[in-house]
Amino acid sequence: MDKLKSVIVLSLLLPALAFGQQPEVDDAAGRYETREEHDPNGTGKFYMGREIAQVMSFHGAPWLNRPEREEEERLSKLIELLDLKEGSSAADIGAGSGVLTERLAREVGPKGKVYAVDIQDEMLTLIRERMKQEGIQNVEPVLGTITDPKLQANSVDLMLLVDVYHEFSHPYEMTQAMAEALKPGGRIVLVEYRKEDPRVPIKEVHKMSEAQVKKELLQPEFNLEWDDTFEDLPRQHVIVFHKKKSAATPE
Repeated sequence: MDKLKSVIVLSLLLPALAFGQQPEVDDAAGRYETREEHDPNGTGKFYMGREIAQVMSFHGAPWLNRPEREEEERLSKLIELLDLKEGSSAADIGAGSGVLTERLAREVGPKGKVYAVDIQDEMLTLIRERMKQEGIQNVEPVLGTITDPKLQANSVDLMLLVDVYHEFSHPYEMTQAMAEALKPGGRIVLVEYRKEDPRVPIKEVHKMSEAQVKKELLQPEFNLEWDDTFEDLPRQHVIVFHKKKSAATPE
């Protein structure tokens, strides 16, 4: 698939269905702003100066499974960068059709655990079917909400978010809940299309700059610290944070 075709297909698969079907959450703190004039591919809702993008519905699953995705995104390199340990726990947030869930499950091995989190039941059905077909038994599908991945506190070693954070309708609440679910020292990894690079053939509202990602995730209440940013992928940043250990946390 050529670059122009990729842009067209992606734009067609992004109706604001998934998050829009869930009830709106009260914004008493005034963290979000709605603007009448906005990007046609966005929601008109802004957070910390960034417009939140429309969400891919389960009808876009074939695009997630496209054969050329490895060449375009180098998923194998991404998994290598994560440096997952056998027996660890991981969460694929916004797991979609389970392409990366499957790879994470193989990396952590049968003694490890992968939580495949999505807010669309249809995506979780696809994941169950995929894991059954592949004979993978260490994946637990989890139906999250627009504000909560529904994971237990201090339970996850690594959270992976691939091209999904920029679509969160409530990024503050989700980040807070994800940080709570991380073990002390656990990592949260955002993979986002580089906004700094105009050559990346993705709609602007579906890109994020490294500076914007840090601005949003490094708010003190989240207790996160930036570790590193990898630029090894053709089109995306891999931005890594970890949950700080408290003074009372044993090594």
